[in-house]
Amino acid sequence: MEVSHRYFSTSFESMSDFKGFYIVPRDYLNTSSHQLTSDKVHSGSYSHKGWIYAANPESTPSQNNNHRGYPTIQLDKTAGGVFHTPCYITLWVWLDMKLVSHTPENQWFSFATLTTDNTDNWSRTILVNLSYDGFVHLMHVPLQGQKNWLYQTNSLIFPQKEWVKITIYLDTRPVIGYAKVWQNGTLVSYAKIYDGNRLLAQAHFGLYAAPSVPAGTIYNDDIEIREVNAETE
Repeated sequence: MEVSHRYFSTSFESMSDFKGFYIVPRDYLNTSSHQLTSDKVHSGSYSHKGWIYAANPESTPSQNNNHRGYPTIQLDKTAGGVFHTPCYITLWVWLDMKLVSHTPENQWFSFATLTTDNTDNWSRTILVNLSYDGFVHLMHVPLQGQKNWLYQTNSLIFPQKEWVKITIYLDTRPVIGYAKVWQNGTLVSYAKIYDGNRLLAQAHFGLYAAPSVPAGTIYNDDIEIREVNAETE
C-alpha cells in the first residue's frame, strides 16, 4: 500500500497561508519589521520581506532581544497535526545583511528554526544559521545549545544579494536522527540529533537575527515542508 506523505507549502501570495498561526507583530521591539512585498520575488507576485532598522540591547537571562519578523508555521494546529520525520524542507532566500564579530555574542542570522515541541515553549529547536564569517551551519546539534558537526564547510561562503536555495533534511527519529543542509545543492552542514521524538511540530523562517545587528534585509519565497521515507539528496 502506498503511503501518502503530507506537505505544507507557501509562495507568500497571501497571508491566509498562515491563518491560525502565530505571526510576530510588525515593528517588533521598534527595531525590525516584516510584510509581503513585490520588491524581490523568486516566483509569483509576492515574497516575504523582513528588515532590521536599528540594533537592540544585548539579551539578558530574563529578556531575549533577538530581532524577529516572521509568520510561524504551526503544523500542530493543522487538520492533520504535527509532521512525522524524515522531512525535506526547501526555501529560497535573498539576504543583504553584514555580520561581524561582536562581544559578548558574535553576530548571526537564522534562516530556519525547526522544533519538535508542539507547545509555546519551543523548548527543543534545530536551527540553520549563517555565521558572521559567512558559513551556513546547523545549530543546537546534537543537543540543545551545542554545535558539534559530522561535517561542516569552511570554504563555501554564502552568497548575499542573490536568490539561494536552501535544502534541509530533518530526521528526528530516536537514536538514528540527524540533519543535513545544502546550499544551492552542495552539502554545507551535517550533524546527529540525539534526542529526537520523530516529530516536526512547528517552524519559522524569515527574519531572526542577533540583537546587535543594526541593519539588513531578508526575502523568503517558495517554502515547502514534505514528509518523506528517507534521504534522497
